[in-house]
Amino acid sequence: MIEIGIEVDLFHPTETVWRALTEPALLTKWFAESVPQADQPERLLLRTAGLPGFDGDVEATVVEQEAPQRYVLDCQEGAGHSRLTCQLVPAGHGCRLLLQEVLVHGEWDAERRARRTEHHQQAVTVRLPAILDWLAFQRVDLRRAEGGLTAELPVVRLVGDVRTRAGRRRAVVIGGGLAFLALAGAAVWATRPEPHVPDAAPPSAPLLLPTATSHTPRSTPSRTTPAVVRTSATPSPTPTPSPTPTRTRSASPTPAAPLTASYRTVSERLFGYRGYRGEVVVSNPGSAAKPGWAVVVTLGAGATISGDADGANWRQDGQVVTFTGAEVPAGGSTTFRFDVRDRNPDVHAPQSCTIDGSPCAMR
Repeated sequence: MIEIGIEVDLFHPTETVWRALTEPALLTKWFAESVPQADQPERLLLRTAGLPGFDGDVEATVVEQEAPQRYVLDCQEGAGHSRLTCQLVPAGHGCRLLLQEVLVHGEWDAERRARRTEHHQQAVTVRLPAILDWLAFQRVDLRRAEGGLTAELPVVRLVGDVRTRAGRRRAVVIGGGLAFLALAGAAVWATRPEPHVPDAAPPSAPLLLPTATSHTPRSTPSRTTPAVVRTSATPSPTPTPSPTPTRTRSASPTPAAPLTASYRTVSERLFGYRGYRGEVVVSNPGSAAKPGWAVVVTLGAGATISGDADGANWRQDGQVVTFTGAEVPAGGSTTFRFDVRDRNPDVHAPQSCTIDGSPCAMR
């Protein structure tokens, strides 16, 4: 059975995300154009023809709806039949969306499945967060209590390097203020009173004395004035050599403690089918932060990573999957999870796990 599974963290409450999943007008903005059927409110026509991984439009029927947690659609696309499930799980930052599409009848070749996965991933990680940010912005009263235009703006996570109009306005105001301070500082510097400086001696005065018969006026600095080297009437005493300082060998720095990692299987079923979900905790027992790490996991033959890893970047080369992450603070830890599709129903863990070349603790 062919399936597509994607998991994403959204920084918005489940009620807002539920609206984006179930209201046809909002579904049109991030997934596909949605046309509800007037006589059958539980049915939708999704204009997916021409989208990546779709051969035609989809006739969708709502078969399960548990607000605001679970939304299930039966999708008929020509001779193909699939089931699309959206599950919302509340989290401290907002909620987590689990999107799964399972092919019930028909065929998807590898290219079509990859393109369909790409469409779903773009929809839930790029377009859906943008719509959620837009809905959150609509609830803000910019005129409340006669505050400034930016006094009530929420802090939202933007995808990519996109600046809002308010952000550009704020940048202009800040830039103008900095420019004003720079001009004011330049004006104060230019109008300050000049400090009194005594007449300086000629450049050669500290080392050379001019002769009484060869005085050269300052007005002709291009001519060279003969001079004699200043001598002392009393001979200089012989300098006493200073004692050679004794060098002390500094103690060798204590080597930094290596990172450690532990692996455990948190679920032995992947979306109800063959596979498992693994979790790795990377710990830094040392007293200094570590700039980065690499965890290498070896899967069973034919096993693959499904969707994205939560908390790490990854790449797979055959059975070997390399996970990488950012800095781990001193005495701290970081956790990442990943889903594995394995055709062998008796396999619920990878063959091996190492961090920076050292074995992980298997729990």
